[in-house]
Amino acid sequence: MIVTFTDFGLEGPYLGQVKAVLHMAAPGLPVVDLLADAPAFDPQAAAYLLPPYASVFPPGSIFLCVIDPGVGTERAPLMLRADGRWYVGPDNGLFEPLMRRSRQLSCWRITWRGERLSASFHGRDLFAPVAAALARGEAPETLGEAVEPPRRPDWPDDLARIVYVDRYGNALTGLRASSLAQGDQLGIGGHVLYRARTFGDVPAGQGFWYENSNGLAEIAVNGGRADQVLGAVLGAAVDLYAGYTP
Repeated sequence: MIVTFTDFGLEGPYLGQVKAVLHMAAPGLPVVDLLADAPAFDPQAAAYLLPPYASVFPPGSIFLCVIDPGVGTERAPLMLRADGRWYVGPDNGLFEPLMRRSRQLSCWRITWRGERLSASFHGRDLFAPVAAALARGEAPETLGEAVEPPRRPDWPDDLARIVYVDRYGNALTGLRASSLAQGDQLGIGGHVLYRARTFGDVPAGQGFWYENSNGLAEIAVNGGRADQVLGAVLGAAVDLYAGYTP
C-alpha cells in the first residue's frame, strides 16, 4: 500500500491532487491517509511522529512524506528503504529519527524528473510519481542515485515538546514512553503530571500522561482538553521530572 503522511490538510485541493497522481500512476493499489494534518511547516515535530506510526504498517509499504517548507530550494529529494519499508520525501530532517531507529537503511537521492515540475508542489509533481513507481516495483536505481543518508546529529533522540494535538485536545509529545521511567512526571504550563495507564484511572477533569497506543508519551485530561486546560498546545515545551515529589 501507499501511505500518505503530510501537512496538506483535508481541506482544499492538495491531498486530492496527490492521490489522483497515485491512482493514475499505480492503479489498483490502496492509498491510506495516515496523517493529513502533521505540524505545518515543522518537519522536526513531524519527524518524531513518523517512526511510531509507520512501524505498524507491513514491510513493503511506501510512505509518501511531505512536510516541505523548503520546497523548490536546494534541499534534496530522497528515497529511503528502512527495515523493509519505503519512504519518499524531502531532506529536511523529516527522516532523522526514523534513520536512527532503523536496523537496515539505504538511501537514494531522487534524480528522476517528470514532464512537469512546479516550483511549489513537489508532493504532486515529484514525490507522488516516485512513490507510485516504487509501488509498481521499479528499482530505486532507475529513479535516483545511491547516497550516504544525510544526518542531523544535533537533533535529540526524543523531542521534549508537543508535536501533535488531536481532535480531542490530547497532546502527543516527541518522547517515547519507553525512554521514561515509571515514576517520571511531565511538566507543562506550570502543571506537573503523573503517569496513568488510561483515562479512567484518574478523576474527571484531572490531567495526566500515559503511553499511547503507538508508544509515545501523551498528555491528556480525563473528560477535557489538555490543550485548553493545561496549555499543551503544539510546540509547547515539556519538562521532565525524574523522581519528582510535589
